[in-house]
Amino acid sequence: MRNEIVRAITGDGLIQAAAVTGRDIVERARNIHTTTPVATAALGRALMGASLMGDALKAEDGSLTLQIKGGGPIGTVLAVSDNHGNVRGYVTEPHLELMEIEPGKLDVGKAVGETGTLTVIKDLNMKEPYVGSIGMFTGEIADDLAMYFVESEQIPTACALGVLVDTDQSVAAAGGYLIQLLPGADLDMIEKIEAGVRRVGSVSKALMGGLDAAGLLREVLSDFE
Repeated sequence: MRNEIVRAITGDGLIQAAAVTGRDIVERARNIHTTTPVATAALGRALMGASLMGDALKAEDGSLTLQIKGGGPIGTVLAVSDNHGNVRGYVTEPHLELMEIEPGKLDVGKAVGETGTLTVIKDLNMKEPYVGSIGMFTGEIADDLAMYFVESEQIPTACALGVLVDTDQSVAAAGGYLIQLLPGADLDMIEKIEAGVRRVGSVSKALMGGLDAAGLLREVLSDFE
């Protein structure tokens, strides 16, 4: 599967969406930092989220920094993207011991924590960078990014990010999507998006099932043109 970002807008112009796949990117980060599975998942989610957000920057040579200090044992999770979605990042504790909700399901939220802050720094080549910060919501990263858009940018957003770590600790799948309502959207559209999110379920499982970035968007937004 290719490392790619796909962008779309509904035919009525009221919903914009983007999806990313980046297994090779997250696997490269795992090799560089020798991360354990839960650190791989946390860093991978941050990289995929920052890539989507950075690629949306309109400023040439702009950059976006996603800094997560959730208060959990993993420490700081940092990801930096240029305006083409190329990313790099790190976690403070790359060798964090295995943390699971249940066998085979990593507890990223507990590793990241939910008592700290999520900060987005946009360098648009102006005098001062834009800095937005919110309190952590769940530590799952996707939920926190969705809340960031609502609180800091007043954009209703659905966000899903997923990293599947294989039994040999390599990255089997990584990706995610952002769905955002534009001015004029109504409650009926929100309900249709929520139904699409539930229908697709886990991003990593959807990717392992054969969907690519465009496929993710088509599935989530199947009730729209």
